[in-house]
Amino acid sequence: MSALGNFANFFPSRTISLYMVKMFMIRTFAILAALVLVLQMLDLLSESGKILAVPGNGDGEIWRYVSMRTPEIISRFLPFSALLGTIITLSQLNQNSEVVAMKSSGLSAHQVLAPLIVAGLGVAIVSFAFNERIVARATATLEAWKAVDYNRLPVDHGDRSNVWVRSGDDLIQVEQINGRGDAARLRGITINERDKGALTSMIMADSGTREGKGWRLQNARRFDVMTGKLTPLGTVHAADGVRPDQFTLAQVDADSLSFIGLSEAITDLKAAGRQTDALEGALWHKFSGPLSAVLMPLLGAVAAFGIARSGKLFLRAVVGMALGFLYFVADNFALAMGNLGAYWPFLAAWGPFLLFLMIGEAVLLRTEE
Repeated sequence: MSALGNFANFFPSRTISLYMVKMFMIRTFAILAALVLVLQMLDLLSESGKILAVPGNGDGEIWRYVSMRTPEIISRFLPFSALLGTIITLSQLNQNSEVVAMKSSGLSAHQVLAPLIVAGLGVAIVSFAFNERIVARATATLEAWKAVDYNRLPVDHGDRSNVWVRSGDDLIQVEQINGRGDAARLRGITINERDKGALTSMIMADSGTREGKGWRLQNARRFDVMTGKLTPLGTVHAADGVRPDQFTLAQVDADSLSFIGLSEAITDLKAAGRQTDALEGALWHKFSGPLSAVLMPLLGAVAAFGIARSGKLFLRAVVGMALGFLYFVADNFALAMGNLGAYWPFLAAWGPFLLFLMIGEAVLLRTEE
């Protein structure tokens, strides 16, 4: 009980804490709503023409696109909204001399920021759950819809669609893959047989199942490019040496998978001897990305301290905003370096977070002095 009491004593009074959290939350989500509205409208300007160009598409498809695109915009700009919400909240508290009053009562800079940091942690938890339950699914569906140029989207049963695999000089296209490992079933198969890069014939089949080291194709037909003749083949064995994981793991989009789904994909890729560093960085970033909301009170704290009437409040707000922007730039840069293999996955995901955590603490301590 004493430890819990000491933790509670670290915060300002309950009234002040709730007052600060309410200010922070209202401003954060108000800014987020404005950003989402503006960015969604701009995005529609470039995509609505493509959607409506498809025969049969209308207002319903426009709203469908909005429903799938909005979660991605919310996820991407929620940490940025938390930064602006922090700066506006702290600037207003400083302008009204409320920060001076809190410090005069004996509160340290960390104690003043404690309610906002806890609120940022709450935003991070909500963001992580939102990404897992909504954003990943919406992104996967939207990417599949874009892949068919906004035409009718096949019913999504969790299968992979429109996968291309190379086997020697041949190219294999599969419209849909169901299952994993030797239980994988292929539908809509086209094997483009090539000789020195030139297409010689095409084998088309309705379905395929694993058979030995290759695949058993049902209702197969061969089209000869030179003669233009289509020959029924019935059931044939083809694509020796092509493994099931080459189909099921050919397209792993980290943004379209939940944490558990991406973790399972990484495990399968490792078992197949594939490189997974970029995906591991994206896996760690599913935690570090939402947690960036916790950093925003620290990075924006420079706007809270200092005498408002000194005329430097606006400059302090700009400095806090610049620190936040630098964090987002560093975060994207680290992820890019991780994708190139220049950074370890853990460093790519957590390096900017830990770096700016130390920078925020250093700025806060220097400000308090």
